[in-house]
Amino acid sequence: MYPRIRDLREDANWTQQDVADRLFCSQQAYCNYELGQRDIPTAILIQLARIHHTSVDYLLGLSDQR
Repeated sequence: MYPRIRDLREDANWTQQDVADRLFCSQQAYCNYELGQRDIPTAILIQLARIHHTSVDYLLGLSDQR
């Protein structure tokens, strides 16, 4: 459901734990976000956009502009 967050994480050479630490959540919670097994709260989407220097629209697939 959210392949772009995985792609951005891999492009940055970060582990799931690296991103989870930045989001102040567990690695398992972040893994569930990547796999689409858990909806991403709005606050987490905003933080993901900030740490990856992109927009929430890009993360959601509403825009192709990074």
